[in-house]
Order: sequence, then C-alpha cells, then structure tokens
Amino acid sequence: MKERILTLLQNADGFLSGERISEQLGVSRAAVWKAVKKLREEGYGIQSVTNKGYRLVSSPDLLTEGELSPLLTTACLGRTVFSYEVTDSTNRRAREEADRGAPHGSVFFAEEQTGGRGRLGRAWSAPRGEGVWMSVLLRPKLAPADIAQITLLTGLAVCDAIREVTGLPVQIKWPNDIVLDGKKLVGILTEMAAEEDRICALVVGIGVNVNNPAFPEELKDKATSLLLATGKPVSRKELAARILLRLEKEYETFLRQGANAAFRKRYAERCATIGSLVKVVMGNEEFAGTAIGISETGALLVQTGQGIRAVNSGEVSVRGMLGYC
Repeated sequence: MKERILTLLQNADGFLSGERISEQLGVSRAAVWKAVKKLREEGYGIQSVTNKGYRLVSSPDLLTEGELSPLLTTACLGRTVFSYEVTDSTNRRAREEADRGAPHGSVFFAEEQTGGRGRLGRAWSAPRGEGVWMSVLLRPKLAPADIAQITLLTGLAVCDAIREVTGLPVQIKWPNDIVLDGKKLVGILTEMAAEEDRICALVVGIGVNVNNPAFPEELKDKATSLLLATGKPVSRKELAARILLRLEKEYETFLRQGANAAFRKRYAERCATIGSLVKVVMGNEEFAGTAIGISETGALLVQTGQGIRAVNSGEVSVRGMLGYC
C-alpha cells in the first residue's frame, strides 16, 4: 500500500486528500496516515495541509520500484524490482528468485551488500547508500559459450550510461571492469544456471561506485567513485535507469546480430585494454604482449612474440592501470 500511495502522490497535480486516497485504495484514513508516516521516515518530503491533503515535495535517492519506475523507459528490464536494505549479495538473491520463477528482466537492488563478490572470488566493498549495487536476471535462448559476450555488452552499456549521465571519459578494462584515470569504478560479475547446452538463467551483477566519499587505505590508489571524479553527488536512481536502458538495447541488438564487426568496433573504441601492453596470467602460465582486439567469441586477442594468443579467462593486467607498472 505504501508504494501505491507513493505512486498516487507522484502522479498528483498538487495536493491529494487523504479521503480520496482512502477511497481509491479501499483503505482507512488511519492506514493512509501510517503509510505516509513510513514514507517520511524513508526520506520522502510530504507536505500535509488541513482540508487539502498531502503533496510530495521531495524524494530520496533510493533504488526502489517507486523511485525507479518514473525514470524507466525500458520495455522489460526493471519492470519487476526487488529491493533490499541490506543483503549479502544481489546476485545470490537473483539466483534464488530465478529458481522461484522470477521473470526475465527482473532487477535486484541493495542499499548495502555485506558479501558482494567480484571476478575470481574477490570481495567487493558495497557500503550503504553510496553505490548502485544491482543484479539483472536474464533468460536468454543462448548457449553457455555466449556468456562472455553478455559480459562484454554489459560493460559497453554501463560505460555509455555513465558517460551520458556524468560526461566522464570512462573506459572498459576487459572483460568486466569500468575504469577512470587508471582506477576501478565499476565491477561486473556474470553467473549462469544451465542445463546441457542451454542457459536457464543468467544473472548479471553490476557494482558502481557512485557517491563513495573515500575508500579504505588498501583501495584508495586502485578505486574511485563518480563523486570523487565530478566533485558532486550523482543520482543513483537516474544512473540505474540509464544503465538498464543501455543494457536492454545492447542485449536486444546482440540477440539479433551477435557480436558482429560493428559491435567489436564500438567495444574497441571504449576499451582501455585494447592497444595497451598487458600481462596475462592463466593458471601457471604467464606471458606479455599488446592487446589488439576481441574475437567473435569475446576473447581478448594479444599479440606476443610468438604470435596472437586468444585469452578467454585468467588475469589480465594493463600497464599503468590498477597498480601494474
């Protein structure tokens, strides 16, 4: 009911009487008052005037269905939203809800994550209210081998969304990071549930450092945030809505056309890895070379003294970025 009352206030032209709200929702005036009180506790500025009713005058920067819906222009992504004050991992919540039948395009947000993970099992710091900590549930008719391209198109979508919202010249670090001035801004973690040669559910986790004012000593030389880069707070809900729009467009284009030459060209234009000296660690093997592009399957192509190597997994360090000199 709280979300329904919020929607009525968002769509109202001026004041909306408590009597009218109670009639429209079929609840008591006391129930309306309690819901308004809860909304105020969550940070909504709701003015009340005798004989006029309630008017919404300000909204907090929350990642909830009520705040996101007015900003969404997607057809599918974000039309079902799960929001958590605190959770260990939005990817874990998405996998659980996928097993329960959550629809394609469902999005999972957390104000705070206590067990966020990055690639190769690394921990991901996700403090309360400072970032966009989200996971998107996809149900594509694709083979498990296609998961690499989903990670790449997500990186391109997030990169373009951040550029549009902030104007910052952010870049992609293959395969799943967004960086700015050599520091990490975004991490992407793609996980799947598959049967034989078919993906049943794909969960794309996205963590964006938005309004982090500072980082722990061990991260301050490797991580940054949009607040630190721009000098001013950035709307998390506006950024989340733009990411979902860009992701939906990239995803639908990929389903129609695959990772064709046009996609690879756009990706290369945004990728800081391509054209750079890199060090690659795959298991017990280590080699260096120059990243020259990506393949049709999403592998990083590295020119070495022994020829071109296709890197599908492992650790890739870029010279001059994230501590690699």
